[in-house]
Amino acid sequence: MAAVSRGTRHTLATLAAAVERRGRGGLTARILGDQAIEIDAVAPLESAHPRELGFLANARYRNAARASSAGALVMTADDADALKWPAGTTPVLVLCAQPYAWFAFAAQELQPEASLVPGIHPRAEIDPLAILAEGVRIEAGAVVAAGAQIGAGCWIGARATVGKNSRIGAGSRLFAGATVLDGCRLGERCIVHPGAVIGADGFGFASFDGGWVKIPQSGAVIIGNDVEIGANTTIDRGTMGDTVIEDGVKIDNQVQVGHNCRIGAATVVAGCTGIAGSAIIGRRCQLGGAAMIHGHISICDDTIVSGGTLISRSIATPGFYSGVFPFMPNREWERNAALLRHLQELRGRIRALEAQVGVGASGPKDDA
Repeated sequence: MAAVSRGTRHTLATLAAAVERRGRGGLTARILGDQAIEIDAVAPLESAHPRELGFLANARYRNAARASSAGALVMTADDADALKWPAGTTPVLVLCAQPYAWFAFAAQELQPEASLVPGIHPRAEIDPLAILAEGVRIEAGAVVAAGAQIGAGCWIGARATVGKNSRIGAGSRLFAGATVLDGCRLGERCIVHPGAVIGADGFGFASFDGGWVKIPQSGAVIIGNDVEIGANTTIDRGTMGDTVIEDGVKIDNQVQVGHNCRIGAATVVAGCTGIAGSAIIGRRCQLGGAAMIHGHISICDDTIVSGGTLISRSIATPGFYSGVFPFMPNREWERNAALLRHLQELRGRIRALEAQVGVGASGPKDDA
């Protein structure tokens, strides 16, 4: 049941060829310098050694790149031209249009995931009515309930739970302690990190006589292909319909996704973000860490929300949105928020009035 060790070694030429294959031809690079040097790891610019690969994707770090001891540096041709190394000191360079993506694929090649070794641990608890495809790995203490379907090549980690009538698509991996509850579905090649819970009840309660009445949560969570879900993230099942996470979504650690939400394909959600129930997030969106998304609103495709930003109403125009408002009594907050939306207009009106009475930023003007 042991997994193979991590880490491989490449010449720069073979590494470039592997990256081009992984990028399906979209990451062609030009190498300046010795293509035969050996690279066995990736590293930050400041600490890289001669057998390690570094990258530059932000002009702010050009000085760090110039001082780096990395065996090779990945960057754009423009950055290479701007750095102007002293004669005879130029390192081996990998020039490409998308250095960060090139570096990411190189890191995958140099540090591949541990290989799956099929087998079912004797201390795993597999219900006789569960359906297991070929080549699965189920580790000690894992529970696979009745009616669950585990696809080919899946890896169910120690103490992970797969609930009744749930489905895990081919090639997906649940790390130790991950939980997929009854009736939920994961697509192919998904990754669920330790402690994540998929399919807990949504937060649904009706007020009654000074207390609360629980609303049964009869929906499920439906997750597409190639989705990654971070440690201790929670995705609640729908109240009646389903909570849906589309293909290629990447969700960081400690994110809360409320019931009946929908997150569009290729969207990324950074850690500690909270998405309240029935919010609809478009495709290719980027939600920064600790973003706060109100329920029952929609965010259009290709929207970026910066960290800590509160989104309290729907966004219909793609763009980069930021902002948070001080805590205050709600009615006062509503009035101030209304004024804030018209702040630029009010500024213009004040300037026009100042011009009429001869008052400017430097105070009253002298009489002519």
